[in-house]
Amino acid sequence: MAEDNVFSGLKVVDMASWIAGPGATTILGEFGADVIKVEPPGHGDGYRLLHEVPPHPRSDVDYAWNATNRNKRGLALNLKSKRAGDVVKRLVEWADVFVTNFPPPVRERLKVTYEDVARWNPRLIYADITGYGDRGPDADAPGFDLTAYWARSGLLSMLHDAGSPPTLAPSGSGDHATAVGLYASIVTALYRRERTGKGGYVTTSLIGEGTWSLAVYVAAALCGAKFYPQHDRLKPPSALINTYQTSDGVWIMLVARDQEWPGLTAMIGNPTLVDDERFADPAKRAAHSAELAAILDRAFRSAPLAHWRERLSHARITFGIVQTPEQVIEDPALLENEVIVPIEGCGDQLTRTVSSPVHLHGVEKVRARRAPKVGEHDEEVLAQLGFSHGDVEALRASGAITALRYAKAG
Repeated sequence: MAEDNVFSGLKVVDMASWIAGPGATTILGEFGADVIKVEPPGHGDGYRLLHEVPPHPRSDVDYAWNATNRNKRGLALNLKSKRAGDVVKRLVEWADVFVTNFPPPVRERLKVTYEDVARWNPRLIYADITGYGDRGPDADAPGFDLTAYWARSGLLSMLHDAGSPPTLAPSGSGDHATAVGLYASIVTALYRRERTGKGGYVTTSLIGEGTWSLAVYVAAALCGAKFYPQHDRLKPPSALINTYQTSDGVWIMLVARDQEWPGLTAMIGNPTLVDDERFADPAKRAAHSAELAAILDRAFRSAPLAHWRERLSHARITFGIVQTPEQVIEDPALLENEVIVPIEGCGDQLTRTVSSPVHLHGVEKVRARRAPKVGEHDEEVLAQLGFSHGDVEALRASGAITALRYAKAG
């Protein structure tokens, strides 16, 4: 771990499960923070099994766990044990940041609410994630990114064609976006602590992050704006902002501005469209969008991607290729900008992972190392917290920490 990185010396307790909370602490760890991942003994965080559960891509390698829990030390702690409170207290006294996503009733039962732990460390930054906010009728309700970030926020209602049902969003996509929001909240609180010396309590929610992602359309609803009908690719509100398929089966996301209309007509080899009265101005192009979409659809289907990539780029018309994950990992833009990065210690089957989108010019992120095994660092962490060998054995005998066999298991 680099000694001169941004968060070198920052101590973080990650007592969150699955993705959004751990994702935030992963970003802190990328910039040098010492992160202790706390999970239940035995099988640990349920997220460890994601790579075995459909519809997620199946693999013998726990790619998801390593993506979101790399560069952390692992402590297996049974929070239901009577002796666990001793360990939690020492962790809180040690930490600068404490992250959890337990539902409020669970936090209260386990005595890890902000009020419970802040008395042990007034400089602590306590950060949590909820599904639907910490107030209101659903404050105690469980929420996943599919239900809270995507469905309840309004995002999912807009991701399907007219006449078809809402589709299934990629698992974890809302969680990872929310992780960046929680990271920003933590950093904001740390900046405040630098100025005032005070700790604090920061929070975000999956529904809040999803609504922020949809802010343009939610803001439209707030002022009673008139919404267009549900999307139909060949009857779009604008044919210039639409998807089209090339002759070799690749989809292109076209985002052409109105001032680029003459260049677009020339680019598709049909410059006489400029003089077509149906498409003479933006309002007329919108009114005849189905006709224009049909023309563009035929044009793009007439040649392969390589042809259109060259012509669109030369005309400086904005477009994006609809890539699969298998194609994304070889995208030179992601490789050159260190979005796809090497990871150490995972074996020959997993040599690369996904970095966070947070970058600071002139500062090199900590090299990615494999995520911890269940209870891998129990003894190391507990010794650092001041527990003697006898204390550790007593904790193990009480069931508060993992049995020794789990410390050696994956």
